Amino acid sequence: MEALNIVVILVIGLIVTLYKGINIVPQGEEWVVERLGKFSRTLSPGLNIIVPYIEAIRQRITTRDIILDIPQQEVITKDNAVILTNAVTFIRVTNPRDALYGIEDFRLAIQQLVMTTLRSILGEMSLDEALSNRESIKTRLKDQIVDDVADWGVTVKSVEIQDIKPSESMQDSMERQAAAERERRAIETTAEGNKNAAILEADGKLEAAKREAQAQIALANASAEAIKLISDNIQDKELPAMFLLGDRYINSLEEISKSDNSKFVIYTADLQGAIKGMLGNVFKK
Repeated sequence: MEALNIVVILVIGLIVTLYKGINIVPQGEEWVVERLGKFSRTLSPGLNIIVPYIEAIRQRITTRDIILDIPQQEVITKDNAVILTNAVTFIRVTNPRDALYGIEDFRLAIQQLVMTTLRSILGEMSLDEALSNRESIKTRLKDQIVDDVADWGVTVKSVEIQDIKPSESMQDSMERQAAAERERRAIETTAEGNKNAAILEADGKLEAAKREAQAQIALANASAEAIKLISDNIQDKELPAMFLLGDRYINSLEEISKSDNSKFVIYTADLQGAIKGMLGNVFKK
């Protein structure tokens, strides 16, 4: 009976030993093995055997691409604008030993490294540069972190900037500034239009005044020519002037009579005497 119990115990021990010693590593993973608490080797995908009770599986590490989400953070640009940015990083463990023993938590370390580096890069840019140079920021970010993460047995496949935008307070300020700029442009446009209209009106009045002056000059020249012709033909000093003044006098009365206002016009009986009175002593010489 005791022999049977011993056999049973040995069989159970053998089964447990085989269970602990035989390991099947799935594709896309590598397992880190420690022997008596010290790194021994890594197990590749497939069937692997370890020494039970002496060796143990320390960590199962994936060798597939890992997606690290970089949380949104506030960044102050060099022109003191506050922007919000977040990113995503694609990494792969290429050296499980360094990833396990080189740093306590490589995922957290890379996340913090990306956030710090991204803040540093954006802090050297103005708001306009940060909003318009996403590809340049992505390239600089990857170049600056790739060497650091290599020490942890990790390769950075790519870094993508998900969003770069002004903070809510900054957006409100920009909207107010844009509204003020639109209002200023509208005022300038209106003022420019009024200015051009005033210039056109002034030019029109100036042109009209010039033409009126030219007309008066032409009329005066015509009157002088008429007086000269009449004087040459009649050989009388008073008669030509009296003729022209009388004609002007009658035309003026006709213009007055055409208006809609009530008026009372008195025609002198001695038109010739009236004209002589207007001429005064001009022809007494």
